[in-house]
Amino acid sequence: MRLNGSEIVVECLKEQGVDTVFGYPGGAILNVYDALYKHSSEIRHILTSHEQGAAHAADGYARSTGKVGVCLSTSGPGATNLVTGIATAYMDSVPIVAITANVSVPQLGRDSFQEIDIAGVTMPITKHNFIVKDVTKLADTIRWAFRIAKEGRPGPVLVDITKDATADECEYEYQKPEPIEPSTEYIRESDLDVAAEMINRSRRPFIFVGGGAVISGASQELKELADKMHAPVADSLMGKGAYNGEEEMYCGMLGMHGTKAANLGVTRCDLLVTVGARFSDRVVGQAKSFAKNAKILQIDVDPAEINKNIVVDASIIGDIKEVLKRLNKKVQDTRHDDWDEEIKELKKKYPLKYKEEGLSGPYIVEEIYNLTRNKGIIVTEVGQHQMWAAQFYKYTKPRVLLTSGGLGTMGYGLGAAIGAKVGNPDKTVINIAGDGCFRMNMNEIATAARYNIPVVQVVINNHVLGMVRQWQTLFYGKRYSQTILQDKVDFVKLAEAMGAEGMRITKKEDFAPALKYAIELGRPIVLDCQIEADDKVFPMVAPGQPIADVFDQDDIAQE
Repeated sequence: MRLNGSEIVVECLKEQGVDTVFGYPGGAILNVYDALYKHSSEIRHILTSHEQGAAHAADGYARSTGKVGVCLSTSGPGATNLVTGIATAYMDSVPIVAITANVSVPQLGRDSFQEIDIAGVTMPITKHNFIVKDVTKLADTIRWAFRIAKEGRPGPVLVDITKDATADECEYEYQKPEPIEPSTEYIRESDLDVAAEMINRSRRPFIFVGGGAVISGASQELKELADKMHAPVADSLMGKGAYNGEEEMYCGMLGMHGTKAANLGVTRCDLLVTVGARFSDRVVGQAKSFAKNAKILQIDVDPAEINKNIVVDASIIGDIKEVLKRLNKKVQDTRHDDWDEEIKELKKKYPLKYKEEGLSGPYIVEEIYNLTRNKGIIVTEVGQHQMWAAQFYKYTKPRVLLTSGGLGTMGYGLGAAIGAKVGNPDKTVINIAGDGCFRMNMNEIATAARYNIPVVQVVINNHVLGMVRQWQTLFYGKRYSQTILQDKVDFVKLAEAMGAEGMRITKKEDFAPALKYAIELGRPIVLDCQIEADDKVFPMVAPGQPIADVFDQDDIAQE
């Protein structure tokens, strides 16, 4: 059948099973929006308050559902407003397709109104991107974009379409998407044999889990490996939920704000099996001292990650789930009683703790865990509250913690929470933010209110930029340069002005009832929780130092 480019865009989205898109219209993309209007019963469009919110919403939708998220914007500033959200998805390997429209072909390169080379701008932060100037190439390009976003190591893909290509006509024929098989072409039997031998010989093994295990859906295979090895397990921020955080041998997060049990365990182990993690600087600390007593086995789908940040002794390249299926057949069931006891003693000696008096971030996170355990999706912004959410909430399943790990994007959470709730309408979705982060994109409360998307926005409000202030306290002589937010912004009134509900909590005993009310409310709500300005995240490793040099408030008190 003969269709114009905009209708082809919509038909291709339908081919891919897209049910929701997030975006903001403008002149260059009007043709596409006109086509969406005609198909509004088939594809839901969520109009966000800002294009960055649309990109983050597509990201949250993708992370929580495992499907590709889609966002739309017009040319020029509309397209550039997507950049932070695209970069966030790129750093955390999130499959989104961003569709932008540009000026017509005759206007390209003439500094036309709202013209920008968005493909050039986003080249370093996309898995791939396309410029479509010919309507006859549009359908195949969109199909390729979705395939590239999903296959192998996922990531964002941008498709920029000139306005005349959205108006021109050509023949369109429906194509059913071909299934994407797990990446197995680089899995070698010899690599599996070497890995199995390393594991079977080890007497002090440790497993470190990253986001790749979440993406591949390898939780069952990971647990089987851990049970056979009888090994303690730690995770990265992105790996939360791949391994059940309530298991006896779970040691917590590894790295700068990891537990002492995890950091010391990795330092003392003789084999570190790294599953879908890229050895980021926040995990490794001082590279030359990382896991210095251990052989390191790295399993990852991306060959570029092998030996990139840490030189390893052996590796297996391939889809994590498929690799572990094959590896588990070769791994012997082996006990290490002395090592097990040593790890249990570390966990007992160095538990996570916080001050009991008063309302605090860790207390808030624990209460959220108590009320939403196994039923909710937790989204965070970036900072102290993010680390408390990683430390004090026990994630038992994958895809229930959505957070910006690699880019560390303040303002990520609220848009992502909206996307997660749209993709998972039957789950409670809570975004945990600091007041500094909430200010970044708090306009998306209006989006939640417009569509009555009942997200719960918890603001851990210490009236400062908490994590930056913590560094200023510890490393900058308490010179609090531009980190104090003591002004007259009232988040409760702001929520009400945007059509949501707002509540202020100042006492510890008032939080749980307020959260229960918020969860049952059925409409968006902001809980403004007032905590102390100098509450800190511990344990901590100073930047660039060995993770074995992890310290907490007790260590500081003894100095």
